[in-house]
Amino acid sequence: MPRTVEAPPTSESPMPAAAKSRSRNGLRARIPKAKRFVALAGNIGAGKTTAAKLISQSFGFELFDEPVIDNRFLKDYYADMRRWSFTLQLEFLIRRVEHHELIHSVKKSCVQDRTLYEDPEIFAKYLHGLGHMTNKELDLYYEYFQRLSRNITPPDKVICFSVGSVEVLLDRIRTRGRQEERGIQSEFLLGLNGYYTSFPAVLREKYSVDCLHVDVSSQDIRRGKGREEFLDRVAAFLA
Repeated sequence: MPRTVEAPPTSESPMPAAAKSRSRNGLRARIPKAKRFVALAGNIGAGKTTAAKLISQSFGFELFDEPVIDNRFLKDYYADMRRWSFTLQLEFLIRRVEHHELIHSVKKSCVQDRTLYEDPEIFAKYLHGLGHMTNKELDLYYEYFQRLSRNITPPDKVICFSVGSVEVLLDRIRTRGRQEERGIQSEFLLGLNGYYTSFPAVLREKYSVDCLHVDVSSQDIRRGKGREEFLDRVAAFLA
């Protein structure tokens, strides 16, 4: 912004609201017109669904929701993880691969709520570690994953959310009120957080996917300043 005698843009003098709006719109306008595929990652209750809808509404991306509402096994899974973990992971794998195939056929930019890679790199490993999947089931799951994902197009970018406090996650889970999630315990979320700590590095090193890490522990991206700051970071990341 050029300097003027009346309002020099120094660190002591905040940028006027109108100028901030022009700067923000200009930043978002820098997103390439070519198709982009961005996926969101993060623990249960981290805010992925809210963020996916924001990105879709703000940038005109086609939205691909996480397939949880109509999932055939999710309620059974939360009632008996040892019995249903392997089945649920296969269900999610099939649905996410279907999403990738659809995204490949859509001409406009797309945003996906939860990545394909969180299941093999986080949930399957964690559930196996807890004793909810046997060695044979884990090996079979990875065989399915390798075969079904071999020809899919990975996302161009991934935005990975982190929330350090499991109490914050639990509060958000209770607020959204999904019936099948009522029994989720803090210990389970804490274990998942451990895997998510290294997930951005796994995306970059193993899958060659660029990742933006966003700590939303205390940031409300639904409204006001938190919303605008989040969208600005996304715009800069996608530019």
